[in-house]
Amino acid sequence: MRLKNVPGSREAIAASGIVIPDPEKYKGYWGREIFANDNPIHLEIGTGKGKFITALAMMNPGINYIGIEKYSSVLIRAVEKTGTDEYPNLRFIRMDAEYIEDVFAKDEIGMIYLNFSDPWPKDRHAKRRLTSGRFLGKFANILTDDGTIEFKTDNRELFDYSLDEAGAAGWKLLSSTYDLHNDQVMNEGNIMTEYEEKFSAAGNPICKYRICRH
Repeated sequence: MRLKNVPGSREAIAASGIVIPDPEKYKGYWGREIFANDNPIHLEIGTGKGKFITALAMMNPGINYIGIEKYSSVLIRAVEKTGTDEYPNLRFIRMDAEYIEDVFAKDEIGMIYLNFSDPWPKDRHAKRRLTSGRFLGKFANILTDDGTIEFKTDNRELFDYSLDEAGAAGWKLLSSTYDLHNDQVMNEGNIMTEYEEKFSAAGNPICKYRICRH
């Protein structure tokens, strides 16, 4: 799907104050340098228009949140919803998840959210999937020992692939469902993303897993 260009989005993002430029400078020091506290840090990779992560930040002031988004034309919509005064525990980074280890240090992140990630349906592109063993290895290098990953998708094929990849990479499956909104336990406290609302309205069941390394 081709993304619509938003004129001036890069300039608006640079001037926002809530998007961190040159994030590599803060590797290992995000809590101290950016948030001025030692609260846990949670990431959403592929934050989209920000509905999910802004709700989490509002609900959980004792947790620091960072939303990562590759495209300026998408991230600007999240930036427009927020400000550093209203969301002192939320920051964004415009970057590709490929370079996640350049930005965060070992044991720096407590949780990673992957919501409706690009399925990259062609087999030759499998390594680009954020739930591939290759990316799980990158995530393991920044998560705390008890850190977790939560993944949601409406794509059953991608979900089955993701379960297989997690198992092959030695991750422990904490919970999973093929129909989140009809799973009373896993759906408790669920925050829907923009895509989740759209897909659910179309009748697509939502799949979700939670995994950890140990």
